[in-house]
Amino acid sequence: MKSQQEFSKSALYRILDANLDRAREGLRVIEEWCRFGLNDAQSSAMCKDLRQELAHWHRPEYRAARDTPGDLGTRLTHAQEEQRQSITAVLQANFCRIQEALRVLEEYGKIDSPEMAAACKQMRYRVYGLESTLTGNQRHQTLERSLLYLVTSASDRLLPAVEAALQGGVTLVQYRDKIADDLVRLHMAEKLCHLCHCYDALFLVNDRVDLALAVDADGVHLGQQDLPIAWARQLLGSQRIIGCSTTNPEEMQRAIQAGADYIGVGPVYETPTKAGKAAAGLDYVRHAAVHAPLPWFAIGGINGDNVHDVLQAGAERVAIVRAIMDADQPLLATQYFVAQLARKVPLNGAAPSREIGK
Repeated sequence: MKSQQEFSKSALYRILDANLDRAREGLRVIEEWCRFGLNDAQSSAMCKDLRQELAHWHRPEYRAARDTPGDLGTRLTHAQEEQRQSITAVLQANFCRIQEALRVLEEYGKIDSPEMAAACKQMRYRVYGLESTLTGNQRHQTLERSLLYLVTSASDRLLPAVEAALQGGVTLVQYRDKIADDLVRLHMAEKLCHLCHCYDALFLVNDRVDLALAVDADGVHLGQQDLPIAWARQLLGSQRIIGCSTTNPEEMQRAIQAGADYIGVGPVYETPTKAGKAAAGLDYVRHAAVHAPLPWFAIGGINGDNVHDVLQAGAERVAIVRAIMDADQPLLATQYFVAQLARKVPLNGAAPSREIGK
């Protein structure tokens, strides 16, 4: 019969064994995405180095104490573990898994191996840094790939319209509501943020850095009269995205110098979304096509009737508001714009229907 001391040591070794396995498994999940999903050799190598370092501390006596049949944890599960909504959710879950395991190893390791405990503490900090890097990189890579940008407008079917657009291929959504109370905006931003992340799309908040932080949005979009980009960057950090509206070459240059990640170019046409503001016109689109060194989206009054003119002027990305939000079938409207952006050539023949280009 085991003494109390022997029992305690066996339990300790089982804890260390389980969490060494848990951390290494989580790292392998992250490593596979870095390798095959991101083609990121540096992050892949970092994951591999961390796995090898953990293997160094995985002593034979820890493995010998393993008792899988008697482990109550093998029979415990949670509904949230049974499915993942997106790659982002997979990465988040496994980063949490690694960090929690390393914290357990740090605390219990102090009893049996202070050296291992100290090493796991440092590894945990490295994993935090890797998570920030990958999150930021993934956001910016998604931004680079995004051709169609949906800016919401007030609607009694806001969530269904946005989800239809996401299903149709939108990968960047900005929540814009200048009328609703803050509490209403907060709750809607939470729902939209979750919805966008289920589709691996970016979610930005118009104007409000505080709301973006509150719901863990991917960033904000700022106007010329909003919080300066430099201040927003201090609050949001380097990993989140900051966009800026510009109406002329001077504003474009200032936004670039201030550190914007992308810019809006417009309004190309007059639009009630920017009531009283003169259209910047296609000349500004042509200027941006030549001079903008970062992602930019033509915006303002763009619909199915004029999108070809905007593309011919040099735009490769467009932001749409009413032509999707007010469409009878937002999914079809979105698919139409995605197809035109992918082709980058005008269609021959009749103009698209009003249902699509409302």
